[in-house]
Amino acid sequence: MLGQYVDLVMHPERYHGHHKKRPFFEGWYYKIVDATEDSRYAIIPGIFRGVDSSGDHSFVQVLDGISGKATYHTYPTDAFRASEDHFDVWVGPNHFNAEQLSLNIDDEQRNIQGEVHFSGITPWPVTITSPGIMGWFGWLTFMECYHGVVSLDHALSGSLTVDDNYADFDGGRGYIEKDWGQAFPSAYIWMQTNHFQQLGTCLTASVAMIPWRGLSFRGAIIGLWHENALYRFANYTNAKTEKLALTDHHVEWVVRDSKFRLEMRAVRTEGSLLHAPVRTDMSKRVNETMQSSVEVCLSSLTDGRLIFQGMGRNAGLEVHGDLETLLKT
Repeated sequence: MLGQYVDLVMHPERYHGHHKKRPFFEGWYYKIVDATEDSRYAIIPGIFRGVDSSGDHSFVQVLDGISGKATYHTYPTDAFRASEDHFDVWVGPNHFNAEQLSLNIDDEQRNIQGEVHFSGITPWPVTITSPGIMGWFGWLTFMECYHGVVSLDHALSGSLTVDDNYADFDGGRGYIEKDWGQAFPSAYIWMQTNHFQQLGTCLTASVAMIPWRGLSFRGAIIGLWHENALYRFANYTNAKTEKLALTDHHVEWVVRDSKFRLEMRAVRTEGSLLHAPVRTDMSKRVNETMQSSVEVCLSSLTDGRLIFQGMGRNAGLEVHGDLETLLKT
């Protein structure tokens, strides 16, 4: 059992629910944007098992980032199939892994058919001391929610037909992350973009209230991938938040560690409501947009050098929950 546990922690991209007690959820977030940036989709396959079996189901959630239409397609739990030794997941006739996604959805909400393939994926590095984006927290067994990044940036090929609208993804860019555990945090801010002027640069950043032995703390995990280097800012790297501010129009977040300072300013735009897990069901509604932009500035504290400055387009942004507590913590 210990060997299986270690193997699973060292592969955050895999399905973690084979031997988990309820309540439990797991979902993967695929973001695909075509070369013209006129077709943007978030596709979220997953499974949910609540405190009892009455609400158990698997699902594929689809967000059209242009129109804002969001649909939630449910399947029985036995329609969910996942490999135990590598990342390979089926939800009904829909297939997902780190190399491709294949959709075959035909119900009263939507008809979606096609395949999109990924090349040159960029996984978040995994080591014994830091098994993914959560760092050493990834080894703990009592966290409410775990997070992983399957690929920070990769190229796309293939196509989807969505309600008779054809979208060609050849030459597009993609991103894949995932979450699993018992429930989403009570409050959090999340932003992601890999559409900067310089190809291959990606920002993923989240800050959330984390339950901890009857109390809670504000946890941050940020990765800026630029010129084949990953700049990490997190509680486990001793990064500190200088500023976290929220208005009706912007999210401003500034962090620093002993070597670098990262400034982020995201534009808040109208989004759509997505399903998200609590311990009893998937009825929680989270507002997400794929039409935000994030201004990013990374500088060196040792010599004042500007390492990167740019504006990320097609950004995903979620701002949710008890934000007063999150901002004041």
